[in-house]
Amino acid sequence: MTHPDSVNAPAAAATPAQPEVSELVVGVLGGTGDQGRGLAYRLAAAGQQVIIGSRTADRAEAAAAELGPGVRGADNATCARESDIVIIAVPWDGHAATLTALRAELAGKIVVDCVNPLGFDKQGAYALKPEEGSAAQQAAALLPDSRVTAAFHHLSAVLLQDRTIERIDTDVMVLGDERAATDLVQALAERIPGMRGVFAGRLRNAHQVESLVANLISVNRRYKAHAGLRVTDI
Repeated sequence: MTHPDSVNAPAAAATPAQPEVSELVVGVLGGTGDQGRGLAYRLAAAGQQVIIGSRTADRAEAAAAELGPGVRGADNATCARESDIVIIAVPWDGHAATLTALRAELAGKIVVDCVNPLGFDKQGAYALKPEEGSAAQQAAALLPDSRVTAAFHHLSAVLLQDRTIERIDTDVMVLGDERAATDLVQALAERIPGMRGVFAGRLRNAHQVESLVANLISVNRRYKAHAGLRVTDI
């Protein structure tokens, strides 16, 4: 069996320059939930224009007002239609219905799925496996005209929303089948101080990334922490 660290392996390549994303409008569907609010806050603080979406515009507008400058609220359809990149941060049980309803508005857009299909019982969190293989693959199946990627799964909502924390030192695993789209998502992640976007494979590998959140929940409970990930040697 060939070891992954072959002695003949080339030296790690330098990280290429990331594309410019500062002028892109970022929509966050599920922007009134903890993860969505946290991502909206961090991206807006980094200078990104952000729209948070909810089923009702009033709820989204109230949440946007709490988050401060750079964030506005809208109903989900308006959020999807008026954004260049759309982050999906809705609960897993509403994932399919939300995307199905917004197929037209999300056509042509880069969609970043950060939904983790998880179950919970007395033993804690455990990964669920959707029929399509992962939440990201379900999104790709439901949104054939969108550029679907997966990222932002492993970020602590507590840290994202804590305004006393200036940097969140963690890597963001980015998956997708289109290199131009994953490059943009990596660049977007790196707008947030302390974060680094790392390409982690095609969408067919998203299940492993999504399911790892169950392990991180166990880590956090055991050590009373808000654990993230770092990938070494790149």
